[in-house]
Amino acid sequence: MDKTSFIGIILGIIAVGVGMVLKGVSVEALWNIPAILIIILGTVATVVIAFPTNEIKKVPKLFGILFKEKKSHDAKDIILTFSEWADLARKEGLLALEAKTNEVEDPFLKNGLGLAVDGQSADYIRDVLNEEIEAMEERHQTGAAIFTQAGTYAPTLGVLGAVVGLIAALSHMDNTEALGEAISAAFVATLLGIFTGYVLWHPFANKLKRKSKQEVKVKFMMIEGILSIIEGEAPRIIEQKLASYLPASERKSILDEGVNADEAA
Repeated sequence: MDKTSFIGIILGIIAVGVGMVLKGVSVEALWNIPAILIIILGTVATVVIAFPTNEIKKVPKLFGILFKEKKSHDAKDIILTFSEWADLARKEGLLALEAKTNEVEDPFLKNGLGLAVDGQSADYIRDVLNEEIEAMEERHQTGAAIFTQAGTYAPTLGVLGAVVGLIAALSHMDNTEALGEAISAAFVATLLGIFTGYVLWHPFANKLKRKSKQEVKVKFMMIEGILSIIEGEAPRIIEQKLASYLPASERKSILDEGVNADEAA
């Protein structure tokens, strides 16, 4: 479970709800069926119009990505794994890694390692794996674009809802009390549009983009590791190369672990 998604939504609701109460607004005022229909159903309608069916079908899966913590590769583990594989390849040859291929669960890494064991050239392996990354990025960008568009449409629909509410309010010009209530209700749509757009949809899109970048970084590390093994680089050199993908603090700990391992050997 991705706790930050749940925590963020809860904090957003609390911030708006408590803020409304402190401003003297009743939270019950948000229960405005027409406004909810215009914002929620209207946003869904605009997104459905904007994207083809095959992309809309993936929306439930996108919510799963947002609220589930996908088991990801630890960068340190990847570096140490490639260091071990490089040591094995230098001692026994690339074919010795064939047994390791069966132990790998990640399809991307399994494919790359398999190409290396099969004797494919470094350029060919890089091209194949880079194309796979590009295809993955395109899929991820499409998913993020759906929420970005929802975040763009929702506030505008909020304005539309307010206009509709004000039109209705004009019918109460002879009743000051009813006119005030109608105007108040009219702006609920604007509030809901802005809230869903900038507290939900845009942040969702940003989270998908960030998760995509993290996954891409890990895959580029895998490519560099596989190519380094093919070129026969020493385990220590591979550790230093792959550690460049990490923050300075983590990089130092990885290199220190490598030094300690060398000394123990």
